[in-house]
Amino acid sequence: MEVVAGDDGVARCWWGTATADYQVYHDDEWGMPVGDESKLFEKLCLEGFQSGLSWLTILRKRDDFRRVFHGFDYERVAVMDESDVARLLQDASIIRHRGKIEATINNAHRSIEVAAELGSLGALVWSFEPADRVPNDVPAVTDESTAMAKELKRRGFRFFGPTTAYAFMQAMGLVNDHLVGCEARERVRTARETFSRPRPGPQ
Repeated sequence: MEVVAGDDGVARCWWGTATADYQVYHDDEWGMPVGDESKLFEKLCLEGFQSGLSWLTILRKRDDFRRVFHGFDYERVAVMDESDVARLLQDASIIRHRGKIEATINNAHRSIEVAAELGSLGALVWSFEPADRVPNDVPAVTDESTAMAKELKRRGFRFFGPTTAYAFMQAMGLVNDHLVGCEARERVRTARETFSRPRPGPQ
């Protein structure tokens, strides 16, 4: 893993220069701390859809996923039923995988339960934020991601294992895994310092 200068001269994590889509995602989103419920739920679900695929495939279909899943408002997704599943299995704009579609609807129900108990989905996922570290060798799994996946599984969430959990943590800003020398690393560090983390209780 290394930092690479793009055509614009900006130093980025190596993967952030691979395609134009990745460059925008790397610069503007990846690692920025997120507390918004719909965005957290979206990423939780899309990480599941990515299983066996590249994130680029999902990224390029993300707007269509948002369209069919009501902007990832989990209260709206939770009322979807078998007729919606059948319809989405015919929609070529998304990943037509019954298990992953059904998992998204299931996870919406589980998110509602978490919000009723803790005040928000964010309060649960941010409780697994690890201590800051300098990313030399970026892991695929950590103790915290394993614990997060175990807790979500206990609560009935699907398609969310330890590796998926760590990718979620990286993307949602629970960790800052932009490499040293990457232009985005300092911006993410500053954003994390001022970010108001979701906590259990009335929101």
